[in-house]
Amino acid sequence: MNGDFTFAIIKPNAVRTGKTGPILAMINEAGFEIVAMKMVKMTLPQAETFYAVHKGKPFFESLVEFMTSGPVFVMILKHANAVEEFRKLIGATDPSKAEQGTIRKLFAVSVQMNAVHGSDSNENAEREANFFFSGFERFM
Repeated sequence: MNGDFTFAIIKPNAVRTGKTGPILAMINEAGFEIVAMKMVKMTLPQAETFYAVHKGKPFFESLVEFMTSGPVFVMILKHANAVEEFRKLIGATDPSKAEQGTIRKLFAVSVQMNAVHGSDSNENAEREANFFFSGFERFM
């Protein structure tokens, strides 16, 4: 991927509480094109693999448990400077520190249940997109 794509997840708490529509509306209104999207229910092995970078950290087990607690929406988004622009749209990981009007400020419950995931680099966006969308290049 060049800098025009990122990967995102609408997390179980947001899906469960009916926030998928408003979050998708914010993504569209911010000028992102959703080039691929699907609903999945992550298995324990999938979540452990996806979040392997956090293995050994105190929150790893609860993160995996949370991310397997219900369906999520995974997406590939297109926009100029996509990673950076999406990170601005979603706000800080801790919703109490997120700027007004960001997705996490509006829809997050806590640091872990923060409604959305967004890739933090172009490299991670590519890795994460490949995890859920094999051959994701076909969407470009």
